[in-house]
Amino acid sequence: MDDNSNDEKRFEGVGVSQGIAIASAYVRGDVFVEPDKYLIDLSEKDNEVKRLELAINETKGQINHLKEQVRIASGSKKEEGIFDAHLLVLEDRVVIDEVIDLIVQKRFNVEYAFYEAMGQYIVAIKKINDQYLRERAIDIEDVMKRVLSNLCSAEKAEQSATHDHVLAIKELTPSDTAQIDHSLVKAFVTEIGSYTSHASIIARSLGLPAVVGIRGFCAQVHTGDMVLVDGYNGLIIVNPNDETLSGYQLIKEEKNKVLQKLDKTRDKEAVTNDGRSLTLSANIEFSYEASLAKQNGAQGIGLFRTEFFYLNSKELQDEESQMQIYSQVASNVSPDSVIIRTVDIGGDKFSASENDTELNPFLGWRGIRVSLDRPEMFKAQLRAILRAAHSSNVGVMFPMISTVDELQRAKFFLEEAENELKSEGVLYGKPAEVGAMIEVPSAALVSAQLAKEVDFFSVGTNDLVQYTLAVDRINERVADLYEPANPAVVRLLRETVSSGHDEGIWVGVCGEMASDLLLTPLLLGLGFDELSVGAPRVPAVKYALRKLNYEDCKEVAKASLLAKDGKSVLNISSELAKSTYPEIL
Repeated sequence: MDDNSNDEKRFEGVGVSQGIAIASAYVRGDVFVEPDKYLIDLSEKDNEVKRLELAINETKGQINHLKEQVRIASGSKKEEGIFDAHLLVLEDRVVIDEVIDLIVQKRFNVEYAFYEAMGQYIVAIKKINDQYLRERAIDIEDVMKRVLSNLCSAEKAEQSATHDHVLAIKELTPSDTAQIDHSLVKAFVTEIGSYTSHASIIARSLGLPAVVGIRGFCAQVHTGDMVLVDGYNGLIIVNPNDETLSGYQLIKEEKNKVLQKLDKTRDKEAVTNDGRSLTLSANIEFSYEASLAKQNGAQGIGLFRTEFFYLNSKELQDEESQMQIYSQVASNVSPDSVIIRTVDIGGDKFSASENDTELNPFLGWRGIRVSLDRPEMFKAQLRAILRAAHSSNVGVMFPMISTVDELQRAKFFLEEAENELKSEGVLYGKPAEVGAMIEVPSAALVSAQLAKEVDFFSVGTNDLVQYTLAVDRINERVADLYEPANPAVVRLLRETVSSGHDEGIWVGVCGEMASDLLLTPLLLGLGFDELSVGAPRVPAVKYALRKLNYEDCKEVAKASLLAKDGKSVLNISSELAKSTYPEIL
């Protein structure tokens, strides 16, 4: 262990959500939660060593008890060797003495000292060429977890997540997001990810600074360390010194001046400088975000993602619970509307109970395909939406539509759910609007036919881009090929808008492109009627819309449709953006 372990350390990653946050780290590892790290008083050394001895003896007793249970259950001594190996780990004086040395010489608390010494031991074993010995690392990890549990370190580590913190995790999955306490997380740092990965989208939606793609970060930061997250520059600073903190305080003050400028537009209409009106609504993942959306000046909810009910708690899957949540969200943004997207599990979003593994999940069983294959689950959600619509301004849209047949089948289930409620005498209302998401190139290409079936289109650009360009949007190796401004994407967007307008329906964008201020001129010029963005992004997008002239944006779109590559399209759109609202870029 380096004596300078508390010195400032800097890590560079990819900034995917702007902002600056300073809080203690909460590290969530693959095997178990890393314990808190702190220095003990000189008078506590003997007591910490005694705690170690007691925890080891308690662990030995537990292992011996398990050994006896297995022997009785199996009637054989064959399996006892596994537990004997575990006991030998606890009697290795080399490791135990190293733990004691970290307590006495370094003054580390016993939980962290044991974690550090055993961790180094595990790393060393994993490097051995002999496969049998490498596999024994699993046994050592099991023993390590038992001792830490007996030291109550698991409880202490969990307490680290009960106050404001920066969440450091290898990869933030949708299931992780559904289960964390968002009110305490001030920023995300992940080892894996890209601009369009799940963690990035969630961070922007919640207005939290985030940096991704820092390989090995979780092994180099410890629970309890002070961490500064600079989402503007993709920089993480562990244990920042006074000079760094002072410098970032000045940066925050400058950024706050921009925020104050944006605050003045919150309650104003989303209308361009030359009079073109748009609807600017918000995307939300969780019901509590509805109030934030309204506070930030959003005109309703353009996308309420509902799959997080299924990724978090089974209790929230039932019809009654869903109806209450939908009604509450609608009440919070009334009189504006809430558009509920039916569940979009699959791809990178599977519930904990879902055991199926697909080789290519983004091209497999996801979105509307899951719902159509699970009619009871689908109808329970549709019934909840219809019941909420009785007293609220609620719309519905179907995700991942790729054919006219899929859309017609989804509408059939909606009608069937309505007939059931009617026959049961349950109060319900028809959705204010029924729409389809355009996320697949085939949907964009047959949008003229789809437009005859619905009241609106909402374009999910995250998926439309990845499917059009055959680029996995969460794969870091091809992240540079993910190009929202690609001419092929632009032409599909234009086709969708034209088809919708020809049938007299409105067309919006709820994907990440809607939040990209450099592409706002392009989307406006293509003729979109609505943009739906993360609640924290509403003021900035509204500010940009009010500065732009629609006629200028139409020229941007016209030139973009003739461009030969994505870089050219981006340059055309960003040139107008930078000249119109440079103060917020």
